[in-house]
Amino acid sequence: MESAIDSHLTCPRSISRRVPDDYEPPFPMWVGRADHRIQQVTMAYLGVQSSGAEHRTEALAAVRQIAASLEHADGPAHHDITHHTDNQGYDNFMIVGYWSDPSAFGRWMSSPDVDSWWSSTDRETGPLGYFREIVSPRVDQFETLYAFQEQLPGVGALMNGISGDINEHGYWGSMRERIPLSQNDWMQPRRDESLRVVHGDPAHGGRVVVAGHDNIALIRSGQDWREAGQAERDLYLDEIQPTLQAGMDFLRDNGADVGCYSNRLVQNIDLDGNPVDETYNIGHWRSLEKLERWAESHPTHLRIFTTFFKVATDLDKLRLYHEVSVADGASQLFEYINCHPATGMMRDAVVAATVDA
Repeated sequence: MESAIDSHLTCPRSISRRVPDDYEPPFPMWVGRADHRIQQVTMAYLGVQSSGAEHRTEALAAVRQIAASLEHADGPAHHDITHHTDNQGYDNFMIVGYWSDPSAFGRWMSSPDVDSWWSSTDRETGPLGYFREIVSPRVDQFETLYAFQEQLPGVGALMNGISGDINEHGYWGSMRERIPLSQNDWMQPRRDESLRVVHGDPAHGGRVVVAGHDNIALIRSGQDWREAGQAERDLYLDEIQPTLQAGMDFLRDNGADVGCYSNRLVQNIDLDGNPVDETYNIGHWRSLEKLERWAESHPTHLRIFTTFFKVATDLDKLRLYHEVSVADGASQLFEYINCHPATGMMRDAVVAATVDA
């Protein structure tokens, strides 16, 4: 049995694990193995926001334009497209791209076509909103976990391999212990750190930039039933999905009370907006500790966890996974144009008295 932490990222621990050395997981799980030359990745959530069915066609056209820009030589190695309706009733379309080299992402973002489109005053008029939420964790700042071993989604698509059975799963705290940095770092933000608006004002619309802080945690937790048989589809749609939806709705609506800055349960779609039988949750948290505390105590997540334990050994085509990262404040970018003020990281960001209007 392997450690979830790859050999080149293993070091002597100063922070003890939560299980004994002879711990054995109750069922097999796997993690992605990255090429050792990959030092840092970029995860970019590129959004288009609209309100009302009458603007859907225009919003999808903007999504297709963003998707076309990803074909650039410095575009991502992998991307997917999603839709969700937020609790303000707005439609949000997101293209989520993954780069194995932040420098390539920087070249893509600053390329004339991409930069001129984002910077154009045309983005500031009309019925659509736009946003980009970008984090670039180092390889010692993220972990993955899969109940399957092929065609890895999300950041797993950047990996060139898969582990054998891993040891660090099936117990509270295992998520943290799969992150290599956890061997010697609690990955906590400072008490005085918070989200800050550094340009614009969410209440006034227009362009808004939010500064993050060290060790914001980002989780993507996915469910793919595209190839599942009827029994597994029923298991997911009748047992897992309702409880999942309840938990994610709680975080969407009450996240500020538990340290969750933003939470979205999204549906995968194609370029024409047609739904695909795959969903995932995107959660930004003040810290990994806040995420852990909610996961270990909230009834909806406990029901999800219990259900997964009951069915994990029998999964065939139902694909369940997650990825969790923390990132340095300097490796985060949160920008919004014409979005409603509760969008993403704007909801909990402090507007300073001297903020640049």
